Amino acid sequence: MIYSGGDPEHGNWEQRWHPLRQEWVIMAAHRQNRPWSGVVHEGTEHSEVEHDPDCYLCPRNDRVHSRVNSDYRGVYVFDNDHPCVSMHAPGTLEKPTGIYQNRPASGVARVICFSEKHNMTLARLPSPGMLDVLHAWQSEYTELGSKPDLDHVLIFENNGEVVGVSNPHPHGQIYATNFVFNTIDIEARAAADHLKKTGSILFQDIISAELNDETRVIDENDHAIAFIPYFARYAYEVYVAPRKTYSSIADVPDDELIAFGQILRSVLVRFDNLWKIKFPYVMVHHNAPTDGRTYDGFHYHIQFHPPLRKPGLIKHLAGPEIGGGNFLSDTNPDEKAAELRNVSSTHYLDAD
Repeated sequence: MIYSGGDPEHGNWEQRWHPLRQEWVIMAAHRQNRPWSGVVHEGTEHSEVEHDPDCYLCPRNDRVHSRVNSDYRGVYVFDNDHPCVSMHAPGTLEKPTGIYQNRPASGVARVICFSEKHNMTLARLPSPGMLDVLHAWQSEYTELGSKPDLDHVLIFENNGEVVGVSNPHPHGQIYATNFVFNTIDIEARAAADHLKKTGSILFQDIISAELNDETRVIDENDHAIAFIPYFARYAYEVYVAPRKTYSSIADVPDDELIAFGQILRSVLVRFDNLWKIKFPYVMVHHNAPTDGRTYDGFHYHIQFHPPLRKPGLIKHLAGPEIGGGNFLSDTNPDEKAAELRNVSSTHYLDAD
């Protein structure tokens, strides 16, 4: 066997601790420009059609089971026609054998359309429309979280064909479940442990570290901040957070919510402007669980997990991530933050 070594002198060999996930992230930014002969994904174009008669999310259109959308304007929320959880799920499960376990997975699954316009995106919503969406997220979290059988309300948006979205109509989803999703559970325990040990809020310490460093802050105002964290796993993994600590979006007062929406929109616009495409991402709200426990150390925020590490190239999860259980980042968070910070906060389709 003949071994041909690489060039370790020009590499970046580092692990960074992810305090919210309680795991190490491997930083190997020198791999970003490695040769690639695999699939290249073309960017998704913005739709030009305001109403698509074949779209099951547009106003007045048929969905399934003889259901028809109302002639809505603005935000529209309805129970998912193909839910992954349901309050009507069978209550009796067959007991597995040996060491295996099972339990019911019940809850409520909803779809939230951000606009009646098929060609709209969250990035291009005017300020009143963005505030309507934020209020709807607040309302859904409050309503579903108040139900005694639901322990968690997960609000998210999958955007772009690359992440598996088959319908481009601007929409997100809400899963309210009888269990707490694992990432939030780990984060809640990490926040509680940090508060107990140090007396400080974990996410506030993260914000302070990013403000002191400055290089990864993308945008900020008096009430909100956006940054790529020191321990980012994805190339353009952005956190958007209120400056003050609130356990959920429902607790954010209106004046701060408006400012939060401004920073959220700034990030979304910068994403699209980066490569002049409808930028794909998974956006997840990190709200405290609704299981009746106290979550004093939990800091509500939004995380973006974009799959592209450069134009057309996906960050694939393979051996280290799926097999080894540790995430390997191919990029440098400081450099990626600088890219986003240096693009315009006016959407390229709306620019003169």
